[in-house]
Amino acid sequence: MKTYKFILSGGGTGGHIYPAIAIADALKAKYPQAEFLFVGSQDRMEMQKVPQAGYKIEGLWIAGIQRKLTWSNLMFPFKLISSLFKSARIIKKFKPDVVIGTGGFASGPLLEMATRYHVPALIQEQNSFAGITNKLLAKKVQKICVAYDGMQQFFPEEKIVKTGNPVRLDLLKTEENREAGLAKFNLDPNKKTLLILGGSLGARAINRLIDRELQFILDRDLQVIWQCGQLYYEEYKAHNAKEHVQVLAFIDTMNLAYAAADVIISRAGAGSVSELALVGKPVIFIPSPNVAEDHQTKNAEAIVAKNAALLLKENELETHFESEFKKLIDDQNRQNELGTNIKKLALPLATQRIVREVESLLKLSKQDLE
Repeated sequence: MKTYKFILSGGGTGGHIYPAIAIADALKAKYPQAEFLFVGSQDRMEMQKVPQAGYKIEGLWIAGIQRKLTWSNLMFPFKLISSLFKSARIIKKFKPDVVIGTGGFASGPLLEMATRYHVPALIQEQNSFAGITNKLLAKKVQKICVAYDGMQQFFPEEKIVKTGNPVRLDLLKTEENREAGLAKFNLDPNKKTLLILGGSLGARAINRLIDRELQFILDRDLQVIWQCGQLYYEEYKAHNAKEHVQVLAFIDTMNLAYAAADVIISRAGAGSVSELALVGKPVIFIPSPNVAEDHQTKNAEAIVAKNAALLLKENELETHFESEFKKLIDDQNRQNELGTNIKKLALPLATQRIVREVESLLKLSKQDLE
């Protein structure tokens, strides 16, 4: 059997890095002798996270363009040229059979040069609103794996395959893990549990909301697991003195936290949305407005359009949170409806479907690519 070589490129945020790692892991399971190389942005988090996952990575001198005039913006043309040349050297030296991009600025130069050298290429778009890098690459790659309907507004329709986003399959066992989750977090089985998630670093607006509304939440006879993030733990850990409140910097057993939860408040990053669909619990999304193209809001809106979640924007929290939250907590039928509807949107076999599309590219000849 031929020893295949794969290059995966994506980074800048966990939303681009972790899908790439999940795809690599699935390909490695299928092709144990395969060789893998990641390409990311130097000095970004992928330079640590990818080696921790057991893969080699090369860094490019590339970064995004800021919205204001900065020294970094003035350097962008030089960074782009440098990254294109280094990408060409990587492609020629490693000789990949397929390249895979999961978004982020590093994947732009890498996939651009791969397609110039007639290497089969696939991109995976996690969000409902396509990122600029993937939009620029769409005409040059052979396959585009997406997680949402309606993506033909960004990409050529004939290249689109709806696969979903790679997610942790341990989330499929939410129901059978409920008792273990209650035990792990020492929860009262006779009380409903609110799980609050703002990401590993934390979300300032969500943390301020919970800090302000915590007594209101507890008055609804709820218990709270509050992941406030490492940046904010010192500020909010005093709330641990309250009964039925657990403030955590980070949750390392998310499958058990999801299993124990009855209602969830979360950001709306692509990975979170995909996980929450698998979990099938009622969710209030509070999207971050500070991300490219406001894609978290668009992700949440796509779920709300299916009557599968609630959406509160940050600028609505002071005026709308209490009424919307109370309405949801007091209505078990509404909770059941949202949980059922979001679970219908889950795509648990996403990683395997993406691997199938990669395999189809392995069969292409150079003539097919010209």
